[in-house]
Amino acid sequence: MIEQPPHLDSIDVFNNLWSLTTEIYQKLETRFQLHPDPITEDLQAYSSPDGNITGSLKAYAGNEIDWLTHSWLGNTQKSFSTMRLTVWLSSHIQVPHLTFEFGLVPQIFFYIDYIPRTELLTNLEYLQRYYQPVNETFLQLQTDPRLTRFMSKSVYIRLFQSPASLCYTGTSTEVVELIRTIAHDTLNRWLTWVDAAEATPENAKLALAERDLFVRRTCIENDPDNQMAAKMLGKELTDKLVRSLWGDK
Repeated sequence: MIEQPPHLDSIDVFNNLWSLTTEIYQKLETRFQLHPDPITEDLQAYSSPDGNITGSLKAYAGNEIDWLTHSWLGNTQKSFSTMRLTVWLSSHIQVPHLTFEFGLVPQIFFYIDYIPRTELLTNLEYLQRYYQPVNETFLQLQTDPRLTRFMSKSVYIRLFQSPASLCYTGTSTEVVELIRTIAHDTLNRWLTWVDAAEATPENAKLALAERDLFVRRTCIENDPDNQMAAKMLGKELTDKLVRSLWGDK
């Protein structure tokens, strides 16, 4: 494994980033009625066969939230960790879904995005409403010397990300505070959208729900990191994690 930057304390970075995901979850828990889903009861604490990798996955649902996952896995002693908090809204409104991913690879990594629920090339009003507000942040991060843009080798993952996707690595502890600021700004903006959203027309809800589920399942099943997870955790556990991440009952 690549050695971590010498000035990074991987355990401290992990603790700070995991604390951030917990803060985000607590804000969501305050705003929405969330109920733990039994599908992840036996995944709240798991480990690889050799014990080198441990992790946790919890899933929730509610009237306004179709599926929410809060998870982490890794080995901080080896400067590897990844954590996610992804919110998939129900079809009652058409606000984008919300996703956060943080970790050590072994550089500090973050991915923050609003997941589109329509075709942005043809729905210009949706593009202007939800992606123009974050465009300034997107442009600012492009020129931040502390950051290196992370680009997936997977053509599907690049397609999945929105045009305002924030996806970077960094080697300075200052990046952790930058991530915290951007994450809370992203969440607060999204909550404002949710509170002000118009209801989805009744005749459009079914198609939206079907599209949401297709995108959710496809993006998770096509995550290139699944192959690495299978090597670390074994195929059986990895398959179970993948199914739980998209909500296969």
